[in-house]
Amino acid sequence: MNAIRGGRSLFLVMLVLFLITGCSTNKDVSTKETGKKTASKDGGTLVIARLSDAENLDQQFMSTINAASVTHRKVYEGLVGRDKNAEIQPLLAEKWEQLNDTTWEFKLRKGVKFHDGTDFNANAVKATFDRLLDPKVASPRAVVFKMVKEVKVIDDYTVQFILSEPFSPLLSILASHEGGIISPKTIEKYGKNIIKEPNGTGPFVFESWTPGQEIVLTKNKNYWGEKAKVDKVVFKVVPEETTRISMLETGEAQIAEPLSVPMMDTVAASQAVDVYRSEGYGTEYIGFNVQKKPFNDERVRKAIAHAVEMDSILKGVYNNVGKKANSLLGSKVFGYNPDMKAYEYNLNEAKKLLAEAGYPNGFEATLKTMDSKERVNMAEVLQSQLKGIGVKLKIQVLEYGTFVDQANKGDTEMFILSWRNATGDADYNQYNLFHTNSQGGAGNTFFYSNKEADRLIEAARSEKDQEKRKELYAQSQQLEMKEAVYIPVRVIENLAAVSKDVKGFAISPSGYLELNDVSIK
Repeated sequence: MNAIRGGRSLFLVMLVLFLITGCSTNKDVSTKETGKKTASKDGGTLVIARLSDAENLDQQFMSTINAASVTHRKVYEGLVGRDKNAEIQPLLAEKWEQLNDTTWEFKLRKGVKFHDGTDFNANAVKATFDRLLDPKVASPRAVVFKMVKEVKVIDDYTVQFILSEPFSPLLSILASHEGGIISPKTIEKYGKNIIKEPNGTGPFVFESWTPGQEIVLTKNKNYWGEKAKVDKVVFKVVPEETTRISMLETGEAQIAEPLSVPMMDTVAASQAVDVYRSEGYGTEYIGFNVQKKPFNDERVRKAIAHAVEMDSILKGVYNNVGKKANSLLGSKVFGYNPDMKAYEYNLNEAKKLLAEAGYPNGFEATLKTMDSKERVNMAEVLQSQLKGIGVKLKIQVLEYGTFVDQANKGDTEMFILSWRNATGDADYNQYNLFHTNSQGGAGNTFFYSNKEADRLIEAARSEKDQEKRKELYAQSQQLEMKEAVYIPVRVIENLAAVSKDVKGFAISPSGYLELNDVSIK
């Protein structure tokens, strides 16, 4: 083991030296002398070196933005989408109208074909949502559209969504990856089984997936809209971050993500690579499985919250990248409550609460996290801090897919997770993370259940008055904080390392990789 660790250390030193060497002015001088500019052009292969693979390629079964980034707005498209300003825009639907509280009508775009040549029409929309909502399919994402009673075909290019109850944020959900429209032939082929060959209307066509290694997409030359600029995209799984960054330096890849905070300065010093940063909708948090002892006791959860010194975590682990969170809603999300207060650091109060709960000498517990540098570093800081109240944490670091699977099944006590809000609306956060119906794979990995929280969340999603919706969300967030279901850490910043040869790359506030406008010099 020591030999392996030593090898990695040597590799990191060599990489840093390589990057620093790249900081000489030779490149600038050469450019000035020739007076030539290298223009971006269409074509080429875009290679994205990623920490982890998608858990699957079926948008009705995905539980992570990491997986959805591969297919959303690339292979699959929805009726509506968000533009660069996060505003809802027409996509496969040209226009829509809310006819009454529970009926929304969409006029569909004509002349669009799926990748297999099948015509896009109203029947395809109905087939997609019928599959999503079919109890026999048992999609974990069905809960997102549970208010849809029926998708009704009016004519070939008109559909109506008939809801069982008013649902204000419908468009925001339709714009997320769960709203992607699937070819009827693919639905017929796979039925209730997970789709292994995604087939949509988007600017990229699925070519292949070698699990644990790479996913390949190719340009859709028959795309109905503005065609992609690159010919091919390869999502390559590269767990070691130093390797991902070196691939950019050697030209083996053009984008590496995610980028860890400790590696930011190294990348910023490179003449060949830029650091990409943008604020996301999502947040990072420490969660409790509230059904597992001793975390089924609110006093224990509050004690832990009072024993965490968050400022030192933000500075020491994250170098103050991503601002301190006061809830699980990012500040850009509709329904964010700026007046929320997280628990203050107070060891005396923490010890008092533990004693009241019957643990005057503390207890032992397991904290699970995925295998990313920041998460592991945070876990170690938490382990150190909680010793102050007698809580002995055992840290279990898991591969990302395994970690998500265990969290979804409730095989946790404490955990470190993030939630990247896919829609920009508080409903996506509140319903998925805290409603009783969402326990497990839908997002509520706290396994939290509170009738008053459910009532507030349900009232907010049916309320048309946007200011009243904000007030309801403020109340639900206050209740969740009062019961210390989680400890907020920080608002996520999207970070990636991007070759300076790449133009047009972005990461949406939801965390989706935006590749349709990417070109390579």
